[in-house]
Amino acid sequence: MNEVILNKRDAITIVTLNRPERMNAIGGHLLDDLHDALQSANDDASCRVIVLNGAGRAFCAGDDLKEFDQQSASEASIRSHIERIQRITRDLMLNAKPVVGAVHGYAVGGGFEWLLNCDMVVASDDLVCFFPEMEWGQFVTGGVTHLLPQTVGYQRAMELWMLGERQNAQALLSMGLVNRVVARDAVLDTALEIASRIAQRSATSVSRLKRLVHAELSDALVRSLELETAATIEAFARPDAAERVKAFATRKGEAR
Repeated sequence: MNEVILNKRDAITIVTLNRPERMNAIGGHLLDDLHDALQSANDDASCRVIVLNGAGRAFCAGDDLKEFDQQSASEASIRSHIERIQRITRDLMLNAKPVVGAVHGYAVGGGFEWLLNCDMVVASDDLVCFFPEMEWGQFVTGGVTHLLPQTVGYQRAMELWMLGERQNAQALLSMGLVNRVVARDAVLDTALEIASRIAQRSATSVSRLKRLVHAELSDALVRSLELETAATIEAFARPDAAERVKAFATRKGEAR
């Protein structure tokens, strides 16, 4: 079964994470399917805007900790997993198509990072986000070491990373991390309405704006992805990583 579904509505491509039984947790198949879906949307000349959402009761619960042993089995498997995670951020941010997130339930760890990789975000009023990486001995990815301080400031970014406290939708709105907060059953429709408005703008102007902001003004995003990759590979390989992951999964019900 495809773990990511593509649907087309006029000039909008809806990319849906489709692993609801695991709260769309990030595993190897999902990473590959998501890359293929985003690449297809980015290559589609008729697609003007991408809407990213998740099936089931959560947008994305972060890394699938059931796959940690497989991911960390060797240096090659660690590198492959982390590079595929960072590839998704490149698909979302270093291409020309604007991305509107329709995010509900939980967006944790890598799911929170993907929220931050969207150009605009519509959040459900029951959304919960947090970064657990420091607790389970890992490292943040998705270019957020560059993106998050830009939006919320240095001290608030460090608080979000180091303490890993849960943030609700209104807190995310007040920090400027989401654009709209609506009822859960209105999330996708609201995101599609925003996407439709973007699709009516000049595709050339919109794509140039996105490329200028993320690639042409600075190489900081690309550099952050490279440094995060190195730090996360090192974290995965540490001897205590498996014990921390196991303890975290037991306490938090395997939601990264």
